[in-house]
Amino acid sequence: MTDRTAESVTLTEVIAPQPAEALANLLETDIPTETLPPLWHWIHLLERRRQSDLGPDGHPTSGIPAPPGPGRRRMFAGGRVTTHGLLRLGESATRVTRVVASKQKQGSTGPLTFVTVRHEISQSGEVLIVDENDIVYRGAGSGSLPEREGEEMPEREARLDLAVDEVFLFRFSALTYNAHRIHYDHNWVREEGYDDLVVHGPLQALMMGELQRRAGTGLVGRTFSYRLVAPMVGPQTLTVVAEEGGLRGGAQVRDARGVVTAISTLADR
Repeated sequence: MTDRTAESVTLTEVIAPQPAEALANLLETDIPTETLPPLWHWIHLLERRRQSDLGPDGHPTSGIPAPPGPGRRRMFAGGRVTTHGLLRLGESATRVTRVVASKQKQGSTGPLTFVTVRHEISQSGEVLIVDENDIVYRGAGSGSLPEREGEEMPEREARLDLAVDEVFLFRFSALTYNAHRIHYDHNWVREEGYDDLVVHGPLQALMMGELQRRAGTGLVGRTFSYRLVAPMVGPQTLTVVAEEGGLRGGAQVRDARGVVTAISTLADR
């Protein structure tokens, strides 16, 4: 069930086990049976908009958030997830979404609009997850993003490798109901200044959380903050490693060239 107003969107549905099974099989990990692992809420409580609501890039042209103007290019920049408790499979949950901040800036590539969207997810009247997404809208003619230099992959005790090819990116887009064409349309990517398909920012954040989870570092009772610092482009094997001081200091994602594309930290709430 979906309830939309000018200020918020409220979604209520049962946290069914099938999407979690699909994500587990995609990531080649164990299938959850009772509770949803941290960050896996990104495949649940999704807005499923009409096809006619979508713009040429695959994003909705209205709603929360709405693009600040025609032709603006949307980028997922990062966010923060505070996990107070785990969602229980087979039970109803509610997500309330609203914009909590918006500001304009002038960047080196043109005008930028920064929007923060907050999702609060509850079960049985208790807020279990507070999830904030930072989204940036670039100007239509802002050109390509600058490339970063690669470096040698560091040797760290905690490490996770994930091969992401065209099929993987397509399946992750389907699981998250993400129609942004930069993730699956080779003819579209150059429209937004990329040379090849773009690896999802939320996927990189999810894998940093997975490294923490699989290493036994609990995310419950903590705030997981992450930031996308460079595009990851093209089919490849991405690598997640602990920060130099260990997982308590956070994690980072590197592409096949050794470029750091995402970073994360953990803090007690």
